[in-house]
Amino acid sequence: MEFRQLQYFTAICKEMHFSKAAESLCTTQSNLSQQIKFLENELGLPLFDRIGKRIALTEAGKILLEQSQLIFERMDYIQKAILDLKKMEGGKLDIGILPGDGDLLFDALLLDFHRSYPKLSITVTETTEVYKEVVDGTRDLGVTTVPENPDDRIAIVPLFHEEFVLAVRSDHPVAKSKAIPFEHIQQLKMVTFGPEHQITKLVHFYSQEKGIAIDNPVVTSTLSTLLLLVEQGVGACILPRMLLDYLNRENLTAITLLHPTPSQDICMLYRKDKYLGHAAKKFMETLQSFIQSVSDRDSRSLG
Repeated sequence: MEFRQLQYFTAICKEMHFSKAAESLCTTQSNLSQQIKFLENELGLPLFDRIGKRIALTEAGKILLEQSQLIFERMDYIQKAILDLKKMEGGKLDIGILPGDGDLLFDALLLDFHRSYPKLSITVTETTEVYKEVVDGTRDLGVTTVPENPDDRIAIVPLFHEEFVLAVRSDHPVAKSKAIPFEHIQQLKMVTFGPEHQITKLVHFYSQEKGIAIDNPVVTSTLSTLLLLVEQGVGACILPRMLLDYLNRENLTAITLLHPTPSQDICMLYRKDKYLGHAAKKFMETLQSFIQSVSDRDSRSLG
């Protein structure tokens, strides 16, 4: 059995027509038929039922098609792995992240990563469909919340547990409190991201659980504007504690929210059945190291 014969066989399965398959393969129909005949003789069973001018896969043909597709996937894996090995620090990497996560995880990180691996081409896309796009193969890596009932092909690498706090200007009356009940936010003027943002979705979820609503918030699409509005005393906002600790703004105070304390688990995703290149592995290592350094710094400051 030759690899070329399997290519011929799958081409026929795609077209379900010998002459069209021969045309797509740039070969003659007689050569194509001969190769399939060799294959059938070797296997000892017919692969196609010839019904007049039409053809259909036999049970043996269905088995061979399924296994051929697996062989082609492994061949593609091998080729990409060898190419990646040749290029070493070269290659491309497409990462999907939730809207807003770039502010914490990627702005500073990408600059340092590019300095260490200047030959790598990296694309970071903010999307609300991180999980779906990793499953579909659109993204090499995804950084998102831990999915429920993930696809068996998806590998999940835990990154950190993210807690959200109320951020106010340091002279705000609430700033004197170390913690307040979550429902207290309905009494405050709030500044929020748009409805598509993960933080807004999370706050909306917990607000529904408590039976409260945020009245007429000021809505912005960027972190820089949100922080400016809070620093100007326009209102309060809810942000990840790690982000606020990382930014270390002297005129902002973080207040713990209680009953509930909004939180979520963040992870990296990738397809286990696809080749994970040198670029992706290095980025995963760098991201984990970066998060650990931020967490260590926060622990020292709290201590």
